[in-house]
Amino acid sequence: MVHVDWRLRGAGVDLCNCAYGCPCQFNALPTHGTCEAAVGFHILEGHFGDVALDDLHVACTFAWPGPVHEGHGQCQAFIDERASEAQRQALLAILSGQEQEPTAFFAIFASTVETMHEPQFLPVEVRTDRVALTASIRVPGQIDGRAEPIRNPVDGSIHRARVVLPEGFEFSETDCASATFRTTGAIALQHSGSNAMLYDLHMGPNGIIRG
Repeated sequence: MVHVDWRLRGAGVDLCNCAYGCPCQFNALPTHGTCEAAVGFHILEGHFGDVALDDLHVACTFAWPGPVHEGHGQCQAFIDERASEAQRQALLAILSGQEQEPTAFFAIFASTVETMHEPQFLPVEVRTDRVALTASIRVPGQIDGRAEPIRNPVDGSIHRARVVLPEGFEFSETDCASATFRTTGAIALQHSGSNAMLYDLHMGPNGIIRG
């Protein structure tokens, strides 16, 4: 049951091991059978009750041994070291899905995580540019990830593609790009030439805030 009014608005980027576009977005099985990802948010405006969350950065690493919906996943959260204790607890509560309807984004993903590793409070930087189709997730010594445009294999020109999900639970539309990322810590991953998605984050207790 949701007890706290909250909202996050900003920029999001997902880097995962699937092929461009990610079969998961089409209710299909992941490209390689497993799902591994680094996800980041730059919160431009946000609050959790009366705790302001403006201009904070958050990242997470994820790994599932099969499709996400089959569960048994693991996650590690990286919270902006600039966050106060109240802000840290607020962000962890949001990520846990405890303050969101069970059919909404954070709650859905939390329900598939079996192992939640100890969160880290470090310098986190998430940058996105949907026009240039570039993004980065940086956590020193933990996450080094970037997105760049998908290139035409013949002439090297930028290939633009967008996925539109009118009833999506993470975003309504996203720009597709090419991911390269390496993570250490509790979840060690390394992928290149895989799926990246850049989108606008606008989320609250009931899920996506549309319009």
